[in-house]
Amino acid sequence: MATLLSVNVGKPKDVPWQGRTVHTGAWKAPVHGRRMVRHLNIDGDGQGDLAGHGGENRAVLVYQLQSYRYWENELSRRDLTPGSFGENFTVDGLPDDEVCIGDRYRIGEAESEVTQPRVTCYRVGMRLGEPAMASLLVAHHRPGFCLRVITEGHVRAGDAITRTRQGPEALSVADTDALLYLPGRDPAKLRKALSIPALSPGWQQSFRELAQGEPPKQEPGWPGFKPLRVAHLVPETPTVTSIHLDATDGTPLPEARPGQYLSLPVTPGEDAPAVRSYSLSSAPGPTASA
Repeated sequence: MATLLSVNVGKPKDVPWQGRTVHTGAWKAPVHGRRMVRHLNIDGDGQGDLAGHGGENRAVLVYQLQSYRYWENELSRRDLTPGSFGENFTVDGLPDDEVCIGDRYRIGEAESEVTQPRVTCYRVGMRLGEPAMASLLVAHHRPGFCLRVITEGHVRAGDAITRTRQGPEALSVADTDALLYLPGRDPAKLRKALSIPALSPGWQQSFRELAQGEPPKQEPGWPGFKPLRVAHLVPETPTVTSIHLDATDGTPLPEARPGQYLSLPVTPGEDAPAVRSYSLSSAPGPTASA
């Protein structure tokens, strides 16, 4: 069972960074006792950039103890403490490759829903003193995730975390993050993401734009039956004959792909099938052979 290890909050402040001043709430620190988790925030917490952080769909940011241990080894650091990644909840369990968009969890009195991975933002690099940290979180599939608060309530360190509902499509936080930020995205996963009601509006919009930018899917053949005629016959062996077909309307036939076949309706006799299938072959062109 997953456990809430630490509740971390912090108010925005001005921080010098690479020759300029950034107003940020990335500096979170653990608090003791109970804290009220509300629809827009945790009591005592705040965000400096409300366009990219906080709000109803990003009320709580979660990061895992297992990822802390991973980065301690990867970055050769021993100074990471709860809140170092700007998260509100430091948890034991709930890995990004298992938690899915739309999953709901009860923690203490509060119930929340997973809405999106962490927004890729340079502020986590500021907090850790690692300028490349935002891209590393994506590349190593350890972004953390945001929660929408369904039921407000008090939480405290040590509370058990119980999943109360599984999200549709079983699309993990890590896969969702990679879908937006990494190359070689899977169109099937993109369609899954767009069908998840819990996914935050900003991510839905990004995925819609990606889907619209993809070339339309080309079907390898045609729906239903199409009239064909026998162009000529080629005896290949005493028992095998290739039948060359073309379309009655003169349009080129699509290229035969490995494993494809042609289904022909026939006049059935007693105990005979009404449709028979024949393997397809030949190079693309105006005719195909079966």
